[in-house]
Amino acid sequence: MGLKPDNQAPQGAAGGGQGPSVGIILLNTRFPRIPGDIGNAGTFGFPVLYSVVEDASPHRVVREKAEGLLKPFISAARELVEEGARAITTSCGFLAIFQPEIAASVPVPVFTSSLIQLPMVHRMLQPGQKVGVITVDARFLTPAHYSGVGAEEVPVIVRGVEGEEELSRVLLDNELDLNVEKAEGDMKRVARRMVEENPEVGALLFECTNMPPYTRAVHKEVGLPVFDIVSLTNYVYKSIGGAIG
Repeated sequence: MGLKPDNQAPQGAAGGGQGPSVGIILLNTRFPRIPGDIGNAGTFGFPVLYSVVEDASPHRVVREKAEGLLKPFISAARELVEEGARAITTSCGFLAIFQPEIAASVPVPVFTSSLIQLPMVHRMLQPGQKVGVITVDARFLTPAHYSGVGAEEVPVIVRGVEGEEELSRVLLDNELDLNVEKAEGDMKRVARRMVEENPEVGALLFECTNMPPYTRAVHKEVGLPVFDIVSLTNYVYKSIGGAIG
């Protein structure tokens, strides 16, 4: 199992409680893992286990479609299960392309990406409505990512934060500093434009696992339900016998 960079939360349990653990496979990053980020153990009120895939930089996973990284991710998933994880997720929604293979490799539930929620979210909406997907960079989100999680038929509107002031640059270029206020502004602007330009959007879903710190602000901005990887992880944790709160 890889070690976590110094600027990330300590590996292991959050909240000091007992119960089953969720295993989280991390990209090798150095950007800040603020509260609400999947890579910050304090985000969760239950035990989590981390494993870092050393060759998985944000650039390689997003811009290069994680080419050549399937085996290391499968190895990390198996190691986490051996250490006691009873469900497995990852720290990048673009790993949806590996959902079938990683799920087949371990005997516990696997949800590689927040995108796996798309069919469920769409079924909650009124006829004719679509799911608005906000991603770190819309240019690199492809049909293969949707098909990996069985969401290729879901009607979506996709917008990325590329071209905004802060968040995409910091995440994809793996920078050391993050201006949280500017990043929140990026998210609110993109969400607001999406909804104004596409009134058929009935709910939002964040692809990026680093976006949940801004979920509440975006919900307040646009007044729509917002789904992310943290809410999904909480849901799965309850399904494996965990108790939250």
